Formats: sequence, C-alpha cells, structure tokens
Amino acid sequence: MMKSRKLTTTILITSMVLGILSACQKQEGPAEHAGKEIDKAMDKTGQQIEKAGEGVQDAAKGDKK
Repeated sequence: MMKSRKLTTTILITSMVLGILSACQKQEGPAEHAGKEIDKAMDKTGQQIEKAGEGVQDAAKGDKK
C-alpha cells in the first residue's frame, strides 16, 4: 500500500513539473521566425547549387541527365 502511494505521489509531482515547464516555454517571436525562414531558404539554395554543380560536372564528362 505504501509503495503504491509513493509511486502515485511521484507520478503526480513529475506530471506537475512537466506541465509547469511546458507552460514556461517561450513563443517564437517574429525575428526568430524570420531567421528560421532564412535558414530554410539557404538550405534550399545550397541544394540547388549542389545540383547545378553536379550538372556541370556531368556535362564536362559528356554525360546527360
């Protein structure tokens, strides 16, 4: 009986702590959102440059894709 009471208390306290911590999480501001969008754009641009570079290498070898 005592073991189950300790377990229940531990679960309850853990749930409360997790609830409090998740409520304290900051919302994303406009600058952070813009930064993430810039990161996505840079990744996409990098992929396109890589793809173009591969095309140039293939063209230099005489391959066609």
